Amino acid sequence: MGVNLNDVTSQSSNDSARRSRREFLHDSARWAGALSLGAAGVGRLVGAEEYQHPFANGTRPLVKYPQKRPLIRLTTRPPQLETPMSVFHESLLTPNDAFFVRYHLSQSPPRRELLEPGQFRVSIAGKVQTPVSFSVEELKARFEHAEVVAVNQCAGNGRGFFQPRVAGGQLGNGAMGCARWRGVRLADVLKAAAPQAGARQVLFNGLDAPFVPQTPDFIKAIELDHALDPELLLAFEMNGEPLPWMNGFPLRLVVPGHYGTYWVKHVHDIKVVDDEFKGFWMTPGYRIPDEPCAAIEPGTTPKKTVPITRFNVRSFITGFESGQTVPAGRDLALRGIAFDGGAGITEVLVSSDGGRTWSAAELSPQVGRYAFREWTTSIRVKSAGPLTLMCKATNRLGESQPMKPLWNPSGYMRNCVESLSLNAA
Repeated sequence: MGVNLNDVTSQSSNDSARRSRREFLHDSARWAGALSLGAAGVGRLVGAEEYQHPFANGTRPLVKYPQKRPLIRLTTRPPQLETPMSVFHESLLTPNDAFFVRYHLSQSPPRRELLEPGQFRVSIAGKVQTPVSFSVEELKARFEHAEVVAVNQCAGNGRGFFQPRVAGGQLGNGAMGCARWRGVRLADVLKAAAPQAGARQVLFNGLDAPFVPQTPDFIKAIELDHALDPELLLAFEMNGEPLPWMNGFPLRLVVPGHYGTYWVKHVHDIKVVDDEFKGFWMTPGYRIPDEPCAAIEPGTTPKKTVPITRFNVRSFITGFESGQTVPAGRDLALRGIAFDGGAGITEVLVSSDGGRTWSAAELSPQVGRYAFREWTTSIRVKSAGPLTLMCKATNRLGESQPMKPLWNPSGYMRNCVESLSLNAA
């Protein structure tokens, strides 16, 4: 796994982009049918059709959805798809066809007619001086384009490992991915609408919808000061291609360093407000204990909660499956990834004896402070028998990973040191 981004993010031509959109619209009806029918540490592949997470009830089918290779399916409606850990060994950027999928509402992805170029628009209204509305092509023509290489990670990534178990999607560690996102700066679009004095937050609503009206719509809020940060994008491309249907086509919000709950897909309605928004997906949804490391005693209830925001530090060993056999008496090359909320990874330590001793891995050049950082090292496998590998990252702020898992009742923000069990023979 190298860091030559040109190998995986070459820009598509205008003709290619137009062709991709035509193919998307042509195939949407077929895709919708496939979705409605539910097409037929580190886990492992079980044959060609199953993936086994290393926790109870962790067997999942591998299912191929439109524009996707076979991915780990957690649920059918709404579609929730994980990336097998082996994918993160292929390249620094996660291929579009392997990028995880997470929706909250059953009418997802949106119907094809809502996304057609002549139909889709994004509006900016509320506490603004000039309400505006743009098609994607108008956004491209009017505003300067910008890019960021950033990780998108579900807040519940790793929830299946929590003990005691907690409610919610029982994810392994594959609800994450790193991509090159291209679009226009959210700040530029907001400035075109001119937020009024006293404006406080910006709300974002996508075209994914609930099955019944009693289900709260998925609306997220960001403080106006944060929304005006030039790093936030309204993205229309992912790794040099139009966004895949299931990753937000034709437009999604990109909030680098923050959990995927804020990365609203198919975003079509942006509203500036002068008060704190308290919709379901902000309160009580996506909140964490107001405690150090967002952790409390397992099985207890937090006294106070706050909205989840930035990533903590995480690192993984890639290229091996749990229980895999490796040769004894030889050097074993190891690779992996590490990331955080934007401070930047400065060190990765690796252990081959279950955490008794550690050595420093070599870090590859950083391609962006919000991106995966690749690390490499080698270890000597001295003798046959069980082998427990671990990695532990630290960022510029001195933040690192706990050796033992921390707990909260929503199963968010897992970031303990992950172990990988191999057999040497």
